[in-house]
Amino acid sequence: MPAATTKPRTILIVSQTFVPDPAAVGQHVADAAFGLAARGHNVRVYASARGYENPSVIYPKRENLHGADVRRFSLASFGKKNLPLRVLGTAAFMVQAFFAAIFTPRLAGIFFSTSPPLIGLPLCIAAALRRAPTVYWAMDLNPDQLIALGKLKSTDRIARLLGAVNRFILRRATTIIALDRYMAARLQQQGVPADKMHVVPPWSHEQHLQPDAGPNPFRVRHGLTDAFVIMYSGNHSPSNPLCTLLDAAVQLRDEPGLRFLFVGGGSGKKEVETVISQHHLTNVLSLPYQPLAELKNSLTAADVHVVSLGDPMVGIIHPCKVYGAMAIGKPILYLGPRPSHVADILQDHAIGSHIAHGDTAAAVAAIRQFLTADRQALQQMGLLGQSVLRQSLAQSQLCTRVCEAVEQTFSLSTPLAADAGALQPQAKA
Repeated sequence: MPAATTKPRTILIVSQTFVPDPAAVGQHVADAAFGLAARGHNVRVYASARGYENPSVIYPKRENLHGADVRRFSLASFGKKNLPLRVLGTAAFMVQAFFAAIFTPRLAGIFFSTSPPLIGLPLCIAAALRRAPTVYWAMDLNPDQLIALGKLKSTDRIARLLGAVNRFILRRATTIIALDRYMAARLQQQGVPADKMHVVPPWSHEQHLQPDAGPNPFRVRHGLTDAFVIMYSGNHSPSNPLCTLLDAAVQLRDEPGLRFLFVGGGSGKKEVETVISQHHLTNVLSLPYQPLAELKNSLTAADVHVVSLGDPMVGIIHPCKVYGAMAIGKPILYLGPRPSHVADILQDHAIGSHIAHGDTAAAVAAIRQFLTADRQALQQMGLLGQSVLRQSLAQSQLCTRVCEAVEQTFSLSTPLAADAGALQPQAKA
């Protein structure tokens, strides 16, 4: 009789957000999940059945997405607007994730990120009970971020508690993926051995960002057909300050043909809308997050993309927006500190301008320089950004590195020979 085929072990992936939800962490975790499935692995994902920004959006409780078995908890997210409900939803998700990890059959290992931020605590405990390895993809660092923003003092009881939990996760995780060399250095200062870390930047979803031929419908819909557009798109938060850009918009209110777009959401959205109202600005437009299917039109509607990073945020969060701008071939206006990851890119490649926070005069001058520049010069900056991205920051390359880190940690060989194309996830809209 033929020998029985051994069932493959299961890679368990846990993320409160997951596609088709547009939250960035869920998008990148999904790319890794689909990449691992394309390489022939048995992948099971646990996520929330409700939208991260909009909990009224309900996703299927179970479905197969590009080879990954995706299962969603019904009572695991209640939105971000109400803090007690947000905490309750997070706690419910963590409890369910713990038991899912305990009872997942033939567990090869557990892969998690920072959605929700403390998910590593129950998952590392479950992994210890199951004697399974873990991979922690550190998308940001807390309580570092809260302390850097002044929301907590390092001596506060909650800060000490969060710090202890974070140290536990860092100590127990078998492998840690940091997003840049600054984050890796900060983690090393917290006692993480260098040989335990991989440095892999996140990536843009460039295959979903190519515009259709003809007039951009986003520009047409919002009256931007003949405008020069400076755009900030993404999370509006104190970690990504926008006050210098807003001050520049006020000073440039009478500049003909110039428009500022703030697209997205977050706690800093109110500041944008307050400035618009107080100064009666007609050159500034504030819009909510755009559907995933509309991103190619909204992002490519910009002539210049703004990337912002708070001065104390280096090594704590990673300014992923720079990759989207590079992918669609747009110049970059970077507001933030030096040295930093984006400052390094701009120093090595002439694809934009760097302005310090608070230097409104420099921001106004840089924007006017973009506005009056030859269109061909701007196009060359964008093309150079695309070239740099394709050479060293392409999704296929970086996603492969994440998949290989998971395989190495979980002692898994690649069952199927996966070419670069197999690791390009399908459209998730």
